[in-house]
Amino acid sequence: MKGHPGWRIPSTLALAGVALLACVLASASPASAQTAAHKFGRGLAEVTTGVLELPGNTVAETEKHGAVGVPIGFAKGLGMIVSRELVGVYEVVTAPFPEPAGFRPPLSPEYPWGYFEQDYGSRRAPAARG
Repeated sequence: MKGHPGWRIPSTLALAGVALLACVLASASPASAQTAAHKFGRGLAEVTTGVLELPGNTVAETEKHGAVGVPIGFAKGLGMIVSRELVGVYEVVTAPFPEPAGFRPPLSPEYPWGYFEQDYGSRRAPAARG
């Protein structure tokens, strides 16, 4: 009943259900498989967490250049936020189409939090004392 104040609740619940289904489908694809669902999920992640480019690039540049990398990483991160967000919108819109070939990720790292998952190799765990 459109005149009733509660008529919007079913449509809101339907929208929430569709969003939940999209998230489940995006995360349900096999590991490292490049599919349309994976591309859609990657696009959603890029749109919603693109701001992680700022600390991610700061960490990456600091690992490469030491303290000089902080301002370089900060500047790179600001620019990459825009790139990551735009690529995320592109991937959400073009998710059904295998572009680039095989649904490959156009940016590296594939996800914005990938900067924090890398093993830099030069770091060693402290020796156990016993």
